[in-house]
Amino acid sequence: KGSIFRSMFMGLQLGASFPDSFVDRSSKNLSSVPQDLTQTVEFLDLSCNHIHLEEIDTETFLDTPLLKELDLSHNRLRNLSGQQYLLYTQNLQVLNLTSNQFLAMTLGSEFISLVNLERFAIGAKNICMGDFKSIAAVKLHTLTLSLEDELKYEAGSLRQAHAKRLQISFTKYQIIDHDLLADAVSVFPEVELMNLLDGYQDMIRLFKEGEEIHTSHLYLTNLSITWDDLTDTVNEVLATSIAHLSFCDVTLSKLPYKGTAVAKTSQMKSFTARRVVVTSFLFSQEDVYNFFINLPVESVALLEVSIIHMTCPQSHSPLLHLDFSYCALSDSIFSRVEGQETVDCETLVNIRRLNLLGNNLMSLQVISKRLKHMSSLREVDLSINSLVYDGLKECSWPPSITNMTLSSNGLTDSVFKCLPNGTETLDLQNNQILVIPSSIMKLSNLSSLNLNFNRLRDLPPCNGFPSINTLLLRLNSLHTPSVNQLESCPKLKTLDVKQKNSHSGIELLGWPLDYYCTYPEVMRNSTLKEILIPEISCNAGLLAATILFPSVALIITILTLCHCLDVPWYIGMIWQWTRAKHRARTRQVRPEDLVGIEFHAFVSYSQQDADWVHNFLLPNLEGPAGGLRICHHERNFVPGKTIIENIVTCVEKCQRSVFVLSGHFVKSEWCHYELYFASHQRLVQGSGSIVLVLLEPLPQYLIPSKYYQLKSMMERHTYLEWPQDRAKHRLFWANLRAALQADLPNAPVTELEG
Repeated sequence: KGSIFRSMFMGLQLGASFPDSFVDRSSKNLSSVPQDLTQTVEFLDLSCNHIHLEEIDTETFLDTPLLKELDLSHNRLRNLSGQQYLLYTQNLQVLNLTSNQFLAMTLGSEFISLVNLERFAIGAKNICMGDFKSIAAVKLHTLTLSLEDELKYEAGSLRQAHAKRLQISFTKYQIIDHDLLADAVSVFPEVELMNLLDGYQDMIRLFKEGEEIHTSHLYLTNLSITWDDLTDTVNEVLATSIAHLSFCDVTLSKLPYKGTAVAKTSQMKSFTARRVVVTSFLFSQEDVYNFFINLPVESVALLEVSIIHMTCPQSHSPLLHLDFSYCALSDSIFSRVEGQETVDCETLVNIRRLNLLGNNLMSLQVISKRLKHMSSLREVDLSINSLVYDGLKECSWPPSITNMTLSSNGLTDSVFKCLPNGTETLDLQNNQILVIPSSIMKLSNLSSLNLNFNRLRDLPPCNGFPSINTLLLRLNSLHTPSVNQLESCPKLKTLDVKQKNSHSGIELLGWPLDYYCTYPEVMRNSTLKEILIPEISCNAGLLAATILFPSVALIITILTLCHCLDVPWYIGMIWQWTRAKHRARTRQVRPEDLVGIEFHAFVSYSQQDADWVHNFLLPNLEGPAGGLRICHHERNFVPGKTIIENIVTCVEKCQRSVFVLSGHFVKSEWCHYELYFASHQRLVQGSGSIVLVLLEPLPQYLIPSKYYQLKSMMERHTYLEWPQDRAKHRLFWANLRAALQADLPNAPVTELEG
């Protein structure tokens, strides 16, 4: 068992005052504290060794006066009144003495010297009056009490301790001590109760008794609780002066089959629940949602909770802020069905900020309809969803919205027809925008537009947003931007067009009026946009190059002809075709390698690219045109089997796998599984078992990190690009057929039919 004598936080290593102030002796099989520590040590890690401390010599830290963090938890120290070594640790900011063998909490006089202490964690079996008098003058940020199994607490003992937050960590099935909790909420501004499994009714009775409460923030962390205990606790806290109530890491059981009453008024400002796991399978989801949405508070946050819907308040709600980040909400949010009609919510009229990032939202137009009655709404965050907009129906946002975040969705150019008219700040980074249409609605108030990580090929004109002053276009496809477009942006102050995460970007402030020419003299003080200077006038290298004009002209002519006739493409395709034919002739295929092989190739693609596969790929590879046997999931997946089983079976029955790559492909979870299994098959059959077909340009930064195998294959192996020019199609199909051609055994009489 490793000793835990830990005196550092890894994050603070960078803040060390001296190069040798951080000393890491963890996992060194030490049985005693090293004696060679220097005076400059600030952070010392002796964790995961065999040091079991029962007593610490007074002069142990004499040579380390700069020590800031010290963890002596999980040792065998016995007497809190005899920790004389602390006299030499006056710079300590963090001290952990939990999980030792202290019988009494009485802190010795040596604790008086810890004037810089900010975080103090301690535990003992008995807590009495006067135990904390030695630190009465210390203003702690956090005091942590790790309670022992048989705690004896004397009322009033905590009143000499001063901290912004009190953390009380309970042991398994320990009951809340009435006097301890009463002192906690009457002394400390923030109280956190951790590891509770029972005793909630004792806490509820305390709140009902009307005891003096100075606590403004109450946190309940890492607990198991029933629905009745949770709702009773919330209702009782609503009747107190506590302003903020938070639950975190909760296991919730015995959920209701009918509605639960909630207080109508309160002084509480916010309610938060983060990471709640439900153990009940049968309950009324609507009644659960109704309880939370009808809380009489200003802010409700349900974070990382697997809720799929949220109801509408029964009456006009006082809610100002709603945060449902990283849940599982769908487009039906805030709505209800009456007969054949869907009725949208009309009681959230006071909402100012709504956060729905990281959910399962699909339609931007439908979401605008769900929010249209929120007449006070100003800030909306819909990022990290699957939102799209087809442009067929008009959007109906509330006109009060000024800040809109739509990053990391699947939005295209049409999104500019579905935006609130009063938008001032718009975040559309990491979408699929190619161009800003000229026919977009006029966003007269838009001042900041973030289009980073899209597919723009040119600088957008500012005709639709004349007030723009910040335009972010980092990591697009701006290879030859038309700078003249900026003339339509009279108020533009900041333009970011970085193409890499480096310091090589451009920031143009005050273009074009603040840019003047200083050379040559005849042009001095003229505005830059009015000047057209031949490059030869100021480029000596270009002047020298003109001397060699005949040879340069010949080279340029040849290169131009090659470019116009697309000679490099044809050469590349012919070279690939030749290599494929050569490999087919020279490949030594053993009969046993073909056992179980029924198809030439398995085709993996996104459903968004199905039209191309049906109309082009399959007709050119199968039948008279290609003569190949292709495994296609719509035809060859076996009903009754799981999708994963079908994928594995099909990959094993095919000599090769063809992946149709596009922006849609890298967003598909099933495509990821198919690539994963094919990659494993590649280890058996060789690198030629996978053929990549690039349906559209796919920059590396658009490929998610989980597709690291795909990135590696695209960097190391040649792939086929689908040409837009119809004249090149025949050579493309010949190349692909050559890559897949092989002599296979006769197909079985009964094939897989899907």
